[in-house]
Amino acid sequence: TQDPFTLAKLGGRRRMVWIEAALNGPWGRDRQPGIPVTVDEIVADGIAAAQAGAAIVHLHAYDEATGRQRDEWQLYARIIEGIRAKADVIVYPTIPLAGSEYAGSAARRFGHVAELARRGLLEWMVVDPGSVAFVRFDELAGSSPGFIYANPLADLRDGMALARQHKLHPSFAIYEPGFMRLGAALARTLPTPIYRLMFSDEFAWGYPAKPQHLDAYLRLLDETAPGAPWMVAGLGVDIRPLVPAAAERGGHVRVGLEDAPWGSEVSNARWVEQAVRLVRQAGHEPATAAGVRAALRALDDAASS
Repeated sequence: TQDPFTLAKLGGRRRMVWIEAALNGPWGRDRQPGIPVTVDEIVADGIAAAQAGAAIVHLHAYDEATGRQRDEWQLYARIIEGIRAKADVIVYPTIPLAGSEYAGSAARRFGHVAELARRGLLEWMVVDPGSVAFVRFDELAGSSPGFIYANPLADLRDGMALARQHKLHPSFAIYEPGFMRLGAALARTLPTPIYRLMFSDEFAWGYPAKPQHLDAYLRLLDETAPGAPWMVAGLGVDIRPLVPAAAERGGHVRVGLEDAPWGSEVSNARWVEQAVRLVRQAGHEPATAAGVRAALRALDDAASS
């Protein structure tokens, strides 16, 4: 069986492309005014994104009083149950961004994930296999210290153990090529991870969103995890110009206000609608959540045989 990158190089085929909507991120409304913050707002945006064509929804929970990120399982449970009551969609939460002002105790990073998994509310989880310096280009001339987004190996092992225990698919954010290599080395057993290739225009890490840089990532992925599912995503980036290239090369797409340039006036539902349009213009169709689950189940079965 040939991997999707090889199939694309040989001419490709009509495919079902997964579309993920990242609703808000850790930014707060001071940085990204259009994000949903309250439970009701996040639920409504998640439902709207699903109705627009997203099969996967990713989100951050907030303290409604302070407007700051709050990673409590009770908040996430209300949001996940609220979205799934109206839409068949894969919904998964973030983990605290260790190293930043949003982080809680590193020892508690996966606490809410474990509780949600025990309650049968999760299918995917975040595991970011590496650490990276976070700073925006527009902050370099000022006094901003930036921060190190830290994912110690002990945390990664705990996260992967949780994924295996509860059969959760890890979503690997690949900020730099080394993240891919470490993630592949950690993911020697099931369940199948999803490699989320991160691009940026506003942050000083990784690649800008150009097809030649996507190809560089895919060559490395072909060496380290051939046939693995992947998607284009990022932070501080308009990923839309890269959507046709991703669809043509066998990949998937994430859009939304977490990933968009700060100050975006495009709603989450509109980001998804535009991704759907670009996927269809490339000759493919958006996948349903059932289709995503079936594809991952097939990959798990193939890996275990």
